[in-house]
Amino acid sequence: MTDRDASDHYVVISADGHAGADLLEYRPFLAKEWLAEFDAWAAAYVNPFADLLDPDVAPKSWDSDRRQRELEADGIAAEVLFPNTIPPFFPSGNLLAPPPTVAEHDRRWAGIRAHNTWLADFCAKVPGRRAGIGQVLLHDVDAAVAEVRRIKELGLTGGVLLPGVAPNTDLPPLFADEYEPLWAVCEELDVVVNHHGGGGLPEFGVEPIDRTILLIELPIFSHRAMWHLIFAGVFERHPALKFALTEQGTGWIPGGLRSLDWFYRRMMRAGTPESLFGGQVARKLSLTPSEYFARNCYVGASFLRPIECTVRHDIGVDRIMWGSDYPHSEGSWPYTREALRASFADVPEPEVRAMLAGTAAGVYGFDLDLLGQVAGRIGPTVDEVAKPLDRYPPDSTCNAFDEDAIIRAW
Repeated sequence: MTDRDASDHYVVISADGHAGADLLEYRPFLAKEWLAEFDAWAAAYVNPFADLLDPDVAPKSWDSDRRQRELEADGIAAEVLFPNTIPPFFPSGNLLAPPPTVAEHDRRWAGIRAHNTWLADFCAKVPGRRAGIGQVLLHDVDAAVAEVRRIKELGLTGGVLLPGVAPNTDLPPLFADEYEPLWAVCEELDVVVNHHGGGGLPEFGVEPIDRTILLIELPIFSHRAMWHLIFAGVFERHPALKFALTEQGTGWIPGGLRSLDWFYRRMMRAGTPESLFGGQVARKLSLTPSEYFARNCYVGASFLRPIECTVRHDIGVDRIMWGSDYPHSEGSWPYTREALRASFADVPEPEVRAMLAGTAAGVYGFDLDLLGQVAGRIGPTVDEVAKPLDRYPPDSTCNAFDEDAIIRAW
């Protein structure tokens, strides 16, 4: 056992943070040929997101010093960074932006490359403690492959964000053969493929019922990427590929894997209706869906709610990576310590260490010895996390404080 393992403090790595530049701060990171067009676009752009207009909240995405103060006060030593703000020439953040038209394609690529370069600079401000996730588009697979190579060269150790593909768009679905070069380069370079909640949404309307159904169905469209890649044979052909599903819940996974395994078994059984539809595909797979999940897939758990923590062994403790979702309003800040107590008070210490840091360190390449020194200064103690939480923070909107748990709220 190392000194780090014997520490009284937990290393906490958030596998789900969000960052991005203020709109005009992207300008120095754009290629020169886009500057005049960017100036005109930025002057006319109206930001649709209230949190990115709030002068107190918005800077959390790009103010490095403030971010570190708040995260350290919350006990978080390192984080994986998804996008959060509006890249140049985008109508909204990349997680929810509709695919570009042909006319928009080159401009969107310019904006994505500017974000990736900015993010590398942002991560370098706190060496070893930020794993930035680069962005690509899927309309031009060769360009996406080239950008993955640049993401690696930039030192963005968080990997690449896989855009969602909504049903019935002009993009091939994720199970299409066209994307094979992308999976190959990510495996070759050990670049993690990340798929965040909100990816793959079809277009919804703006009426209250539209937004209600969007909220309910949002995770479902994100989950689809996993079984698309499994049955397309992506993990069969690329056994070392790492695939992370982030901020889309965890409670669905045990039942979801059982369902996928059931389909697989039926497809493999001659004479069943399922074998007529999927037998040709299933026979190309050497593992069951749950076995591919256990080998290739990880879960960025924002949040591992108390009730979800009870099924952690059905998911795989070594697959789960806790996340804070900073700086979003549903995130655990500034009550991360309380959130950890709510979920992990009765969990054995080795399992807590794995879910809070060990697995994320292995996936994203964090140095646990370095972070152990940080945690000794700012991390929650083992005894602190082991103390059951007897009441919830009254002003937190984080669903880590799950009403399904048997606990009295303030």
